[in-house]
Amino acid sequence: MRIGGEGGQGRAVKVWDKREYKNLDDSVELGVRNIKVALRRLRKFARTGAPDELDLDGTISKSAREGYLDIVLRPERRNAVKVLLFLDIGGSMDAHIKLCEELFSAARTEFKSLEFFYFHNCLYEGVWKDNRRRHDEKTLTWDVLHKFPSDYRIVFVGDATMSPYEITYPGGSVEHWNEEAGAVWLKRVADVYERLVWLNPTPKAHWGHTASIQLVQDIIGPNRMFPLTIEGLDGAMRELSR
Repeated sequence: MRIGGEGGQGRAVKVWDKREYKNLDDSVELGVRNIKVALRRLRKFARTGAPDELDLDGTISKSAREGYLDIVLRPERRNAVKVLLFLDIGGSMDAHIKLCEELFSAARTEFKSLEFFYFHNCLYEGVWKDNRRRHDEKTLTWDVLHKFPSDYRIVFVGDATMSPYEITYPGGSVEHWNEEAGAVWLKRVADVYERLVWLNPTPKAHWGHTASIQLVQDIIGPNRMFPLTIEGLDGAMRELSR
């Protein structure tokens, strides 16, 4: 255990100073275009809601049959895919903020049914929406699992780079005492949601040198972790589309 500020060469160690994390900015547009194109592979459109969009073909067809102008309306065409996004924030992820903001911005645009939560290093019993109030306004992970049905697509975003004990042991969290190991919570999510991927901003060539990345891959299942690149996003969307 270390008492004091940042350090440890990018590795998470238990510290007692109060850390402050910044919320990701979902208005970032620079570099987002290619990410949007990759995310569109997951689209499954359905017409839902009130009929408030002009159906031009239907209007022409019906007007021809009736002999007078009869305007036909239809519900707006929306992306019916539901996505639940878990975003690792702080620590070693600070080096990837720009890339994660671009992904976050693109996802908010492409998926109308998108929910998101933050976590730090590994998933535990609580997640949050606002990093400035993460100590006071947490959502129980159990509540997330019960609120969002199994047809949601799950996307984790994180470098999965931490001390292995943060995944495998109770009390492994660097910020609080967790009664159950992070591995238990990751496994619960993987058991509930059939369609799940993990996007890793660390280059894939480095994954084999980090024990925690191997642990996360073993827990969530084979071939579910993808690099946070255009090619990796393409592969992840294919996996979620199965």
